Amino acid sequence: MLFVVPPLVGHVNPTIAVAAELTARGHQVAWTGPAAALAPLLPAGSLLYTAGDGDAAERTDVLHGRWRDLRGIAALRFLWADVLLPLARAMLPGVHTAVEAFAPDVLVADQQALAGPLVARRHGLPWATSATTSAEFTRPFDGVPKVGEWVTQRIAALLAESGAPSGWDPRFSPHLVLVFSTPALIGDGGQPSDGAHARGAADGPPGAAARPGARSYPPHYAFVGPAFGARPSAQAFPWHRLDPGRARVLVSLGTLNREAGARFYPAVLRAADALADRAQLILAAPEDLAGAVPDHMVHQEYVPQLALLPHLDAVLCHGGHNTVCEALAHGLPLVVAPVRDDQPIVARQVAEAGAGVRVRFGRARADELHRALAAVLDDPAHRRAARGIQASFAAAGGALTAADRLEKLPPGVTGPGRSAVRLPVPPGPGTTPTANEKGP
Repeated sequence: MLFVVPPLVGHVNPTIAVAAELTARGHQVAWTGPAAALAPLLPAGSLLYTAGDGDAAERTDVLHGRWRDLRGIAALRFLWADVLLPLARAMLPGVHTAVEAFAPDVLVADQQALAGPLVARRHGLPWATSATTSAEFTRPFDGVPKVGEWVTQRIAALLAESGAPSGWDPRFSPHLVLVFSTPALIGDGGQPSDGAHARGAADGPPGAAARPGARSYPPHYAFVGPAFGARPSAQAFPWHRLDPGRARVLVSLGTLNREAGARFYPAVLRAADALADRAQLILAAPEDLAGAVPDHMVHQEYVPQLALLPHLDAVLCHGGHNTVCEALAHGLPLVVAPVRDDQPIVARQVAEAGAGVRVRFGRARADELHRALAAVLDDPAHRRAARGIQASFAAAGGALTAADRLEKLPPGVTGPGRSAVRLPVPPGPGTTPTANEKGP
C-alpha cells in the first residue's frame, strides 16, 4: 500500500501506526510526499518516494511566516490557495512515479494530499481517504457558504487542469474513508447519503452518531478512532519534577501554532500562578516566547506527549485534532483555545460533547483560563464525557480496524503480480508542470 501524505506531522503520525499494522500482517508499505520534510517523521528504514520537493523547504518557511498571523476566513483561503492546491500540483509527477515504481494494490491519500486521488483514478487503483481531522464531516462551510463554494470551484478547476473527470471530490473516496475519530466526538455533523460529494459536502455511517438527532454516514466511512504508533524519536523529559500531590495539566499549542503564542503564554503563566497550590502546569513552548516560567511549573520546548499523557489530569491546547484525540484517548478533559483552520470546529466538538471548555486564543485572559482549568479539574461531568469518548475510541479499534478495512478493498489493475522494490528515494520533480501533471 502507498500512503500519499502532506508534510504535516499530525497527518503523518496516524499513517505510521496503520502502516506498522499492515507490515506486521505481511504487506509492503511505502510513503510518497515532500521527502525532505517527511523523512524525519517516518520510522527508520521506511520506503519513501519523493513527490513535490523542489524548493519545498524554502517555500514552507515563507508560507509559514505568512500563515502564522492569519485567522478565520483569511487563514482558510490561504490554506487552500497557497498551500493545498499548489502542493497538489507539485506532488502529481512524483506520485505518478511512485505508483509506477512501487505498483501498489491500494493507495491511501490524506484528505489534504489531493494529488493522491487524481493519480489513483488515472492508474485504476482503489483508494482510501485518510481523514486526520474531523472538520470536513461537520459541514464546515455552513456559516460561510461563499467560502465553501469557492473551495468547491478551486477543486473543480484542479480536476479540469489535470484532465480528470468532473463531478467528484478528491477529499472523499467512494471506496473507503478512514476517519481517525468517532461520532461520540464528532456528534451530529453528517448529512443524509444523497450523493452530495460532488458539491463538496461530506456524507456520513448508519446509526453511528452518539447524540440525539444525529444523521447517518454511509457504510464505507470507517470511524476507527485515533491510531497510535511508535514515534521516530522521543524527547527527554524531567520526570522527577512531576508533582504527585497536584493535578498535572499539559499546555501545548502543537507544532505549527506554537510561535503564535506570544500573547497567550503570559496569560497561561498568570493562570498557573493562581492555580499553583493545586495544579502543576507543564508548558511546551519556545523558550523565547514562554517568558520567565515559575518554579512551580515544568517548561520544556518539546515534550514526549504520548508518554506524558498517562501522567496527566487535563490538557490545555489549541484544538489540533491529533492533540485533542490523544488527550481524549486517555480520558482527559480539555480546555481548548482554537487558533485557526479546523481548530474552532474541533473545539466546538469538544465543548458540545461535554468533554471540555472552549476559551479565546487571540484575547486570552488569565482569569478566563483560570476558570476554565478549574472547571475541567473540578467538574466530574467533563471527565465522565472524556472517558465516554475514550471508550468509543477503544471500541473503534484504531490502526487494527483501519488495516482490516484496507485489506478488504479489492486490488487495483496495477497491483497484482508486481513486486514492490525498495528503491533509493528518486530525485524530486520540483514544481514545474510535466506531461504527467496534465493528464492523470
